[in-house]
Amino acid sequence: MDKKRSTLFLKEHPTLQDFQQYVSDLVKERGFQDESISEIFMLLIEEIGEMAKATRKYVGLKTDNNSYKPDLELEIADVFIYFLDICNHFGIDLEQAFRKKEEINKKRVWK
Repeated sequence: MDKKRSTLFLKEHPTLQDFQQYVSDLVKERGFQDESISEIFMLLIEEIGEMAKATRKYVGLKTDNNSYKPDLELEIADVFIYFLDICNHFGIDLEQAFRKKEEINKKRVWK
């Protein structure tokens, strides 16, 4: 059976909006557009767990030598992908949400 190669392209210096659009396109290309928010959220949590395990390895904490050894940067990328998928699911422009939240945070007193 022939497998279809991806036609997706992320430009050299993408904006956050470019990343969100790319994730939207990859979800459609790979046939995941019908996943519920619950499914996406569980996948995000799973990837966060793998990121935690990779972080333990990265900082030298004890881990089971027989268990899977995840790559920290790849696990962070997986978390980012699912996070953007959730944003897209709810129609959230992450850049605008970030800017809005930072304007609120700038007015807070941080000690």
